Amino acid sequence: MFKKLLACTLLVISFGFTAFAQDIVQTRQYPKDYFRYPLDLPPSTAGSFGELRPNHFHAGLDFRTNQRDGYPVHAAADGFVSRLKVQFGGFGNAVYITHPNGFTTVYGHLQSFSPELAKLVHDYQIQQKNDLVDFNLLPMQVPVTKGQVIALSGHTGAVAGPHVHFEIRDTQTEQTINPQLFGLTVRDDIPPVLGTACVYRFNDGPFNEKTQRQLLGVVGASGHYRLANPAVIDVSGNTGFGITAYDMNNTSANHNGVYSIELKVDGKTVFTFSVERFAFDQTHAINALIDYPEFLESGRFIQKCFVLPGSKITLYPQSINRGVVTFSDDSLHDVQYVVRDIAGNTSTLNLKVRSHSKTIHTVELFKMLGTFFPYDKDNQFSNDKVKINIPVGNLYDSMNFTFTDLPKRPGAYSDTYQLGDRFDPINDTYDLWIKPDSTAPGWRADKAVIVNVDGDCIVGNYEDGYVKAKAKGFGSYYVKLDTEAPYIHPINITDGANMAAKHAIFVKIGDNLSGVKNYYGYIDGQWVLMHWDFKTKVLSYTFDDTIAHGKHTFKLDVTDQKDNTATFKADFYK
Repeated sequence: MFKKLLACTLLVISFGFTAFAQDIVQTRQYPKDYFRYPLDLPPSTAGSFGELRPNHFHAGLDFRTNQRDGYPVHAAADGFVSRLKVQFGGFGNAVYITHPNGFTTVYGHLQSFSPELAKLVHDYQIQQKNDLVDFNLLPMQVPVTKGQVIALSGHTGAVAGPHVHFEIRDTQTEQTINPQLFGLTVRDDIPPVLGTACVYRFNDGPFNEKTQRQLLGVVGASGHYRLANPAVIDVSGNTGFGITAYDMNNTSANHNGVYSIELKVDGKTVFTFSVERFAFDQTHAINALIDYPEFLESGRFIQKCFVLPGSKITLYPQSINRGVVTFSDDSLHDVQYVVRDIAGNTSTLNLKVRSHSKTIHTVELFKMLGTFFPYDKDNQFSNDKVKINIPVGNLYDSMNFTFTDLPKRPGAYSDTYQLGDRFDPINDTYDLWIKPDSTAPGWRADKAVIVNVDGDCIVGNYEDGYVKAKAKGFGSYYVKLDTEAPYIHPINITDGANMAAKHAIFVKIGDNLSGVKNYYGYIDGQWVLMHWDFKTKVLSYTFDDTIAHGKHTFKLDVTDQKDNTATFKADFYK
C-alpha cells in the first residue's frame, strides 16, 4: 500500500505566499530556502506554533490532510534519521531527522513508517518486547534526501483528527522554533482578532487569584479595535494589562495563536511577547503567561502583558520592569496593545488611563497567612503528617503556602490535606510525602499511592514511614491503596472462537487508578507484538504468516503501576 500511494504522489507545487513583514519580532534570522513542506498538499494548518493549549504551548505546525490518513510525508531537507518513536499518547508514531545546518525536524502522528524505518522499529520492538519504543540511530545510519518519503500521514497518539505535526528544533539546545520563520509560510492576510482586555491592580502584592481584575469588553474588526463602552480607566500604583486574542489564516477556519503582543504606554514599548522559540522544560510556563486563576474559573485564555518574576521562558524578548507599570503622576496616559500574526498582519487596541498618586481602589492586601514561599528559593513545609519540598525555579511568583487538615475520605489511609492553593501554578513537580495510617485494617505498603480529590493518582513508594511521590500542582491529597487489577474486555475473541475470517485480535484494556504499566500477549506460549491505541484504548494483535491453521491459545497479561495483574486466556481456531 505504501508503494502504491508513493507512486501516486503529486509533484511538489510552488506556492506564492505573502512574504514576512519586516516588523515582526524575532531575535535572529533563519534560513528561508533550506526546508520544504512535509506534504505535497497546499499548506493549511489546524494549529500554529506557540498556540495556547492547556498546560503547554503548541510546539510546531499542524498541517491538515483533508481529514484523511495516508498522504506521503517527505523529509524537509537532506540529513539522517536520528530518532524513531512509537508513543501511546503524544506524537504517536514519530520520525526525527537531523540536518547538517544545525537543525532537526520532527514529524508526528504518522500512520506508518517507510519500509526501511518500519523494519528498524519492528526489530527494536521485538528486541524490547514492547510496542512503545523511543530510540536513537547512529549518525548517517539511515541517510535521507530532501523530499524523500519517510512515512504516511495519520492520527496516531493524542490527537483528535488526521494531520501531520511538524517541528524544527535547534539540534544542540533542542529548543523548538517557529517553522514559519524558515519560510514555510501559510497564506494569511487576516489580522488577529482581539477579545476581552483586562486591567490588573496589584497594590503591593504578588499576582494571584486575589489580584483585582477589571475586564473590559472589546469590539472591532479588520485590525481596528476599541472598548465596547469607551471610558477613561482609573489606575494607580503597580498595574498590569492583559488581552485575549486569536488568529486565523486564509486556509482554514481554525482559531490559532497570535505571534506577538506588544504593550505600549505613551508610545513606549514596555512589554513584548513573541512565539519565536522555546525550550520544552519551560512549556508549562504557559500558566505564568496566562491569567491562570481566570483560566481555571472560566476557561478563558487572557494573556498577561507582564512577566511573573519566576518565569524563565524565552518568549519575552523585551520588557521594562517586567511589564508592570507604576502610575503615580495624576495624568492621562495612552495604553496600546499591538497584536501581530507571523505574516505581519496587525491589530491594535487603544486605552486611555488616568493615573492617580493615591490608591483609589479598595483591594485585598497580600495577607501574611501560612508560610511565605519566595519564588527564588527552595521551599519546604513539614509537620508530623506531611512534608513537601519545592525546588527553586518551580514557583512563578512568591506565595503564602497554606495547609489544612481535612477529614478522612472513605477508603483512605490518611486524612485529606489541602496543600496550597490550586490557583497557584507550578512549573514542574515537587516532592510530596504523606504519612499514612499504617495501623488501619488492610494496610499494604506496596500498594500505597497518593491521589487528589479529583481522582488523579500519583504513583509513589512507601519509605521511612511515608508514601513519597512527585506532585504536579497544589490541591487536596490523601493516601489510598491500589489493590484492583487492570481490566481486560475482549472485543472479538472468546474461548473456542473461530478466527479464520478475522485479521486481528482486539481487546480493550485499562486501569482505574495507578494506570497500566505493561502488557504482554502470547500465542501458544510465544510472545507476540501488540499495539495499544490511545484514543480507543483497544489493544490489538494482527495475524501474520506464523499463525498456522488449527487450534491456538491466546493469553494476555496486563499489569498496573502497583503490580496488580489481570490475565485473559482463550483458545481459538484459525
